[in-house]
Amino acid sequence: MVDYVEIVARAGAGGDGCVSFRREKFVPMGGPDGGDGGRGGSVTLIASESVNTLLHLRYSPLLKAKRGGHGQGKGKHGANGDDLQVQVPVGTVITVAQGDAAGSRVELTAPGQAVVVARGGRGGRGNRHYVSSTNQAPYLAEAGAPGEELQLIIELKLLADVGIIGLPNAGKSTLLSTVSAARPKVAPYPFTTTQPVLGVVRLSWRDMVIVEIPGLIEGAHTGKGLGDTFLRHAERTTVFIHLLDGTSEHLVDDVTVVNRELKLFSPELAERPQVLAVNKMDIPAARVNFEVERVALKASGYSVFAISAATREGVPELLEAVAAKLPQPEPAASGVVEMVTLERARPERGPIVVTREGDVFVVSAPRVERLAKRSDLRKWEGLAQFRHELYRTGVAATLEQAGVRPGDTVRVGTAELEWV
Repeated sequence: MVDYVEIVARAGAGGDGCVSFRREKFVPMGGPDGGDGGRGGSVTLIASESVNTLLHLRYSPLLKAKRGGHGQGKGKHGANGDDLQVQVPVGTVITVAQGDAAGSRVELTAPGQAVVVARGGRGGRGNRHYVSSTNQAPYLAEAGAPGEELQLIIELKLLADVGIIGLPNAGKSTLLSTVSAARPKVAPYPFTTTQPVLGVVRLSWRDMVIVEIPGLIEGAHTGKGLGDTFLRHAERTTVFIHLLDGTSEHLVDDVTVVNRELKLFSPELAERPQVLAVNKMDIPAARVNFEVERVALKASGYSVFAISAATREGVPELLEAVAAKLPQPEPAASGVVEMVTLERARPERGPIVVTREGDVFVVSAPRVERLAKRSDLRKWEGLAQFRHELYRTGVAATLEQAGVRPGDTVRVGTAELEWV
């Protein structure tokens, strides 16, 4: 099962605004009519019960949405870019590794929950937005804003009511196959199960989802035997069935080893309710070992059951006891549950920054850079209007504080102009 991938989510850029003027017969003073660019498409992850692994993301590490259409004359607005919606399993955890929201983390824990992991860029404004009483023929328009691009770590933590934990070869796969329709691999050697397996148990009064956590060994919390990978799936369970190999002569020690690994991985996990189940009662040696350590096991404070997963001896009683420790299930909601918010910065709202590269003053101000990219600065009218915007937005004041003098070269985005 693929439960960890790293991907890049790239939203679409906004479409460029248009510089256009109305040119019609009998309309000599038509004025500007450049339309706005369309919004870029966003990338959204939606929790769905129809997928149960992240395999589809492993082979599509780049999630890319469409860019917005450019504005046109006659006030025509560019088309919005199509959003990209990708389904992920319920229980998916999204962490931003790089980008404006680095460190942010969200979890999708219910069907229909969705999160926008990369927002589309805003469309650029056409020149009709820059008309004023003193500027009747604006040659200014904005380029579309780039879409967000974030590097994401996607992890799957299975959602289950009950987790079966224990040392390797305790019979966890046999128990799961006995109580549910799941068919994990069953064989008489350790680490038969190499990935978590889910099964649904149907009792007379409720259903519950059980996950088999592959065998834990000493040092599992550090990754030994892939234990830290397996323990991640135990975080979403409510109750543990701690399965013991009845043929072991050190049952109490076996309990201690597994619980120590739980605590070292997450102290909260070690505090979850547990039910001890001593397995393989169909083997005479297991019955002898259980009788010897029965008192010590009960002294640990847990409920103790003697079972045989192979013959179902004691299994119904075990399941009833485990189900009694679960909270009452809530009715499932239909449709989208909610949009989950991924916190991120708003770089366009940041301060204006002026740096120097040799004799060139470089302006970093996203909105003004977008204006320079799309405006017609080859015409003296457009250049004069752009200079006016530099004063209006405070860029000129910042440049003067940085020491700019007439005749110096100023770079805004890809445009360079001589300061006057």
